[in-house]
Amino acid sequence: MAPQVLVNNSAKYRGMYVATRSFKDKDVVVSGSDMVKVYNEAQKQGIAEPVISYVPKKNASHK
Repeated sequence: MAPQVLVNNSAKYRGMYVATRSFKDKDVVVSGSDMVKVYNEAQKQGIAEPVISYVPKKNASHK
């Protein structure tokens, strides 16, 4: 099974929270280290229900 891409240019956002317009839209509109600030900034940009994701750091392990 091929890996799922959640956001475009994910390497650029490692260790950060990102906001996209929807689950289908993979373009990041806001990023940062504080999830609440990312969410609020996305709403200020007119996105009523932004999708917030965390992009793990490169060497993060899955347990």
